[in-house]
Amino acid sequence: MPIDIGLVVVIGVACAVVGAILGFVIATAVNNNRRKVEEAKIGSAEARSKEILEEAEKSAETMKREALLEAKEESMKKQAEVDKEIKERRNELTRSEKRVANKEESLDRKTENLEKKEASLAQREGELDRKKKEAEAYVEQTKKELERISGLTSDEAKELLLKSIEDEVKLDAAKFIKEEDARAKEEADRKAKEYVVSAIQRCAADHVAETTISVVPLPNDEMKGRIIGREGRNIRTLETMTGVELIIDDTPEAVVLSGFDPIRREVARIALEKLIVDGRIHPARIEEMVEKAQKEVEQIIKEEGENAVLEVGLHGIHPELVRLLGKMRYRTSYGQNVLKHSVEVAHICGMLAAELGLDVRLAKRAGLLHDIGKAVDHEMEGSHVELGVELCKKYKESAIVVNAVASHHGDCEPTSLIACLVQAADTISAARPGARRETIETYTKRLKQLEDICNSYKGVDKSFAIQAGREVRVMVVPEQVSDADMVLMAHNISKQIESELEYPGNIKVNVIRESRAVDYAK
Repeated sequence: MPIDIGLVVVIGVACAVVGAILGFVIATAVNNNRRKVEEAKIGSAEARSKEILEEAEKSAETMKREALLEAKEESMKKQAEVDKEIKERRNELTRSEKRVANKEESLDRKTENLEKKEASLAQREGELDRKKKEAEAYVEQTKKELERISGLTSDEAKELLLKSIEDEVKLDAAKFIKEEDARAKEEADRKAKEYVVSAIQRCAADHVAETTISVVPLPNDEMKGRIIGREGRNIRTLETMTGVELIIDDTPEAVVLSGFDPIRREVARIALEKLIVDGRIHPARIEEMVEKAQKEVEQIIKEEGENAVLEVGLHGIHPELVRLLGKMRYRTSYGQNVLKHSVEVAHICGMLAAELGLDVRLAKRAGLLHDIGKAVDHEMEGSHVELGVELCKKYKESAIVVNAVASHHGDCEPTSLIACLVQAADTISAARPGARRETIETYTKRLKQLEDICNSYKGVDKSFAIQAGREVRVMVVPEQVSDADMVLMAHNISKQIESELEYPGNIKVNVIRESRAVDYAK
């Protein structure tokens, strides 16, 4: 069946028109519904805002009333505090007024009493003036009577009286000064002995006499030949490197090292002991071992110096001075180790300073450094005192320490008590028995010289040096030497000993004169 195209077109147009109408109606309905919903929402929002405004107004009113109440309460509280403070101040003012009134009454009473006392004093002063005038008149009358009786004027009598009093006072003063001087000397001597004895007893130092040789033990006598080497090259190398003489003789299993420089001798001893242990002895090995021994000795020197400073309890000493102190470990004086001597002097100085109330640390410092010049006196020109002063000045030691070093042998005057203590401690350490050793030849020679000096005087019968030469007893012939001559003889002998002999400490000269009367009963 054929389709009518026109009809289809009409139907399509009609459908489109109907759809458009339906769409317009639907859109209008939707818009109306939306508008109604929006109007309902706006109404609801307006109602809600009115409610919120009303609630806000109520809340504001409530807060306003609460704020007013709080303000009223605070105002009432402040008012109460102000009232209370005013009341307290009024009470205090009332009390103050009462105290002032009481004080005024008290002052009035005191004023009345003072006025009464002043009146009484004025009356007494009048009486005293009257009595004073009467006394002066009586004294004048008495003076005239005394002048008439004695025949002297008052000035002459006064001068005579003053002269007699002056003579009496001078005599009493002379006696008093003499007694006090004797008492002071006795007390000073006793105190000095106590301090010195106490220091010596408390400082119990070891004394080791040093020598100028060292002995190195050998495992066997064959080692002597290896030490000498082919044509003596080993021993020559060792002596050249160390500056020490090796003495290889018939002494079994021993080599003697001889030298006046103890540091070189110690280097040689350590190097030789290392070579003996190693077994390889030839010039190159000798040079290597000597270098090692030198480093080892330098380290020992440093440690010895530090140990000495720690033992004394000092600090702040320059490191170079500490090293020089360590070098004194290998330095001797009359057989006495100089480092041990310095440490002992430091301890004694500290003890004496403590007894006298002086600076103990400064006294120990001066005592420890007093012989520091001996560490370099074999290397530099000058005495150990001069070198020690230069070293102390160079390394910024105090003036007291420098003066103590300069004056410890009496080369200059001590300027402080600490310098005097260093002198005393140095003498104590050097002169105590066993501190320094002499050879038998020197000892016997000194004793013989002492006895020869004493025997050279006329009237001496015998003389004996006793107590290791620290005392000499001289027996004189009573018929040739009187008691007065004994005193002069003792003085002359002591002066001759001082000028001709060298000795540590003091020598006591004891001159003895004895008279005997013998008879027999028959």
